[in-house]
Amino acid sequence: MGYRYEKDSLGEVKVPEDAYYGVQTMRALSNFPVSGEKNHPLLIKAYVTVKKACALTNTELGDLDKKRAKAIIHACDSILSGSYSGQFVIDKYQAGAGTSLNMNVNEVIANIALESLGHKKGEYSYLSPNDHVNRSQSTNDTFPTTAHIALLWDIGELIIALKRLSLSLHGKAKEFSGYLKSGRTHLQDAVPVTLGQEFSAYAATVDKAVSMMNFVTAAKYPPALLEVPIGGTATGTGLNTPKRYRQTVIRHLRPLTGLGLFPSEDAREGLQSRVAISHTAGVLNTIALELIRIANDLRLLSSGPVTGLGEISLPAVQPGSSIMPGKANPVMAEALDMICFRIVGNGLTVSMAGQAGQLELNVMMPLMANTLLESVDLLKNFLPVFTQKAIDGITADKEKLKYYFEHTPAIATILNPIIGYLNAAEVVKQAMKEKRPVTDIILEKGLLTEKQLNSLLRAENITGILDQETKGD
Repeated sequence: MGYRYEKDSLGEVKVPEDAYYGVQTMRALSNFPVSGEKNHPLLIKAYVTVKKACALTNTELGDLDKKRAKAIIHACDSILSGSYSGQFVIDKYQAGAGTSLNMNVNEVIANIALESLGHKKGEYSYLSPNDHVNRSQSTNDTFPTTAHIALLWDIGELIIALKRLSLSLHGKAKEFSGYLKSGRTHLQDAVPVTLGQEFSAYAATVDKAVSMMNFVTAAKYPPALLEVPIGGTATGTGLNTPKRYRQTVIRHLRPLTGLGLFPSEDAREGLQSRVAISHTAGVLNTIALELIRIANDLRLLSSGPVTGLGEISLPAVQPGSSIMPGKANPVMAEALDMICFRIVGNGLTVSMAGQAGQLELNVMMPLMANTLLESVDLLKNFLPVFTQKAIDGITADKEKLKYYFEHTPAIATILNPIIGYLNAAEVVKQAMKEKRPVTDIILEKGLLTEKQLNSLLRAENITGILDQETKGD
């Protein structure tokens, strides 16, 4: 392998001849051999898109000659088409604020542009990563802008996955709408519900998750990911930008990203505070906690098959044990739990990074961006599989549901308005002592006729009161 030598303000560094990155990337590779994990692909895509918008803006405003601008835009388009992906080599744990990644992007674009103009890589005296590709920019305003764009793209795919999960849960709610069962509070028997109502509640939770995510991506007022600090340069003052730069670069970014971006109300705040990132992490954290709750309910309802609740069955997708033949475990729900635990942990990471900003800048952006993108990816990648292999194939055990419904002492609650709480409690105690259905005791004592009891125990009379009121409204 041949080498070339490149120089920066600290001296000369040897760079592989075939590399499109340069001296500052080489220093970062030496300084941060941390995780072996590169920056998220959407972060690279968003950064290159920002660079293209900046080149378009600089040439429109007369701050960059058309020949260099055309070469820079060509380089950006080449990268965005899928070429040169192996050139973005910076570890996701890197220099604060993301200077290492910004310069990696600047150097790759510069060297592609140089070659397109008939120059050799590293001839920065003609086209420079700093003076031309990074013109009118700073890491401090481009990195948070890039992070917001990448997150908005990624969350858009997550919303689709959440909507698909919601549809499946609503379908199960309809399928199980007539299946009476014992409700449970405190993990003890409670007044009856239908299995469909339980699934309807799960669907409503996911619907709220969709609404929360939609708000994150569409909000026109803070904390909004659509609000970006591009044009603020180093400290939010816009130093070294031509007039009308901020408005013009955002005008170019909108069609390039497909997003309704708008400038930070206060560019200083846009660099100091990462409130939109922290808010998004908080929303994801809330959604993860709700998904954990639903997953654990499914595990509980499907526990058994003999010694658990066994009211539903989750599809068997793989053998459950290396030693116990025929065992099938709720592995999809277990995986969802583990994924959501990671998201909750990532939320704490983002929270700590969000409060770590000092004076004119929060330098923890690389950690915040990559961590939050990981959380979105985990959900958007797994939820479609979870929906297909867990929710879509759930079946109900009608006989077990019926048995629990008929034997639960909570049925006596229905008698409260008729015979009073204390008399109903005596019925429950006798049923529990004799291990008999409450309905048998009610009939035996002559508290109700069979016709009266059957009428009281109709599903719409004991589980549909609020539903009926809502329809009446």
